[in-house]
Amino acid sequence: MFTGIVEQVGTFESLTQSRLRVNWPGLSSDPERLEIGASVSNNGACLTVVEVQGDIVGYDVVEETLIRTNLGNLKPGDPVNIERAAKVSSRLDGHIVQGHVDQIGTILSAAPQLRIKCSSEMTRYIVEKGSIAVDGVSLTVVKLFEDGFSVSVIPHTSKVTTLGYKGPGDTVNLEFDVLAKYVERLFSSTPLVRGE
Repeated sequence: MFTGIVEQVGTFESLTQSRLRVNWPGLSSDPERLEIGASVSNNGACLTVVEVQGDIVGYDVVEETLIRTNLGNLKPGDPVNIERAAKVSSRLDGHIVQGHVDQIGTILSAAPQLRIKCSSEMTRYIVEKGSIAVDGVSLTVVKLFEDGFSVSVIPHTSKVTTLGYKGPGDTVNLEFDVLAKYVERLFSSTPLVRGE
């Protein structure tokens, strides 16, 4: 679980044979070691650490992750929002973010008044003044549209996340509020689908 409070902006290094590598500046001198098997949010996608070499962190990514997120479209040097998993003793400054990206959105207008287009069927999970994770950043919805939503991005957030680098046409990973999805499921008349 994450909070949507980005810890660091790293840079994308490479994606070869399903191994995604991100440069995490200063990691090698960080007293809090990053262990193999740890969960880290990269642009809002929860990935498992499988390699740490100095400041370079490697993750194995499956096809579903590359299809459902913008990670497969990154180019060397592109910025990446990084957040370690939350500790039970941590303050929850953002909101509950699972790192399970629901879909890719497209920026229509840049920060500070960031407007994002998403599929109209997903807007049912968005409410004005509700929470949403955009590239792993916990934000508050300002306005809801038929084809998306807008959020206000304060200067600090623009400076310390990828949102300050992105403009119209760029893609962002979206994770809608998990509580809304559970409530919908609870009140749905559709029976649970069980595996064999």
